[in-house]
Amino acid sequence: MHTSHPAPLGHFHDVGGRRLLLHRSGTGGPAVVFLPGAGAVGLDYLNVHERVAAFTTSVLYDRAGTGWSGPAALPRTAAEVATELRLLLHAADVPGPYVLVGHSLGGAYARRFAQLFPDEVAGFVYLDSFHEDWDRYLPHLRSQKVPGTPVLRLVRLLSRGYYRRMFASWPQQVCEPLIERHLDLAWLRAGAQERSDQPRLRDELRAGGSLPDVPLIALTALGTDPAMRLLMSKRALRQMAQDKCRLYEALAASVRHGEHRALDRARHSTIHLDCPDAVTEAVHDLWQRVYGKGGSCSPSASSPPTRA
Repeated sequence: MHTSHPAPLGHFHDVGGRRLLLHRSGTGGPAVVFLPGAGAVGLDYLNVHERVAAFTTSVLYDRAGTGWSGPAALPRTAAEVATELRLLLHAADVPGPYVLVGHSLGGAYARRFAQLFPDEVAGFVYLDSFHEDWDRYLPHLRSQKVPGTPVLRLVRLLSRGYYRRMFASWPQQVCEPLIERHLDLAWLRAGAQERSDQPRLRDELRAGGSLPDVPLIALTALGTDPAMRLLMSKRALRQMAQDKCRLYEALAASVRHGEHRALDRARHSTIHLDCPDAVTEAVHDLWQRVYGKGGSCSPSASSPPTRA
C-alpha cells in the first residue's frame, strides 16, 4: 500500500515477519486496547484514545493487511487476528490483562481474543459490535462480494468530503495523511475484504468455546448511517434498532457485571465520533470497575479522574 505519507504517529513492531503499527499513550493499567471496525484504522479513534490516555495506558493499532501495517491476505480468521494482537502487545511491552474496546467487526476479534487468552482480558467495551448471535435477533449474515475497482473509485469520489468532515478536529499532521490513506483504493478494498465473510466469523466464534465472565459495557448506536437510509425503509430501520437493543441486552445479561447503553445520536460507523463523551464515559466506567479490583492490575500513581 504505497503512499506519499508515512504513518504520522506510532511505532512499528515486527510480529511474525510483518511490520505492525502501534500507537501508545498514557500510563498505568489495565491498558485499554481499541480494535477498529472493518475499513477503519487505529488513528480513526484518536479522539477517544487521547481522553482515555488521561487515566490509563491507551493503545491504537492497525491489523495486518490494514492501515499502515504490513500486508496480509484478507479476510483472515479471528484466531489469526487475535493471536497477532497478543504478540504485538507483548512485543510492545504492554502488560495485560487488557480492557478490549471492539468496534463493529473489531468486536469479533475481541471475543476471539478472550476465547483464546481468557486470563489476559480484564473487560470489554463493545461499540455496536459484531456478535455471533447477530442472526438470532436480526437478518441473517451473508457473505458479501468485494466491489471491483470502478465501484471503489466511485466510493472514493463520494467519500472525500465525508472524511474531511470526520477528521476536521484531528491534528493537521494526522488529518491529511489519514484522509489520503482512507481514499486509497487499497484501503477501501481491504475494508471490503475484511467484512466479506462474516458468516465464517460467526461460525468460528460459536465453535470457539466459552468467554471469561468479566465486566462489559455494550453500546448500541440507534442512529442511521447514510447508506442505510438508501437501502432500508424507515420501518425496517426502526425494527433493526429494536432488535440490536435486544441482542446487546442479552449480551450484557450473559455476565455478572454487564451493562447495555443505547445512544440515540450515534451511527454505527461513527459511534466514537458522534458520541465521544459517551464512549469515553463507558470506557472509564468499565476501567474503574476493573481498577477497583486491584489484583494483577497496575494502576498509575495518580487517581482516576472524576466524571463531570
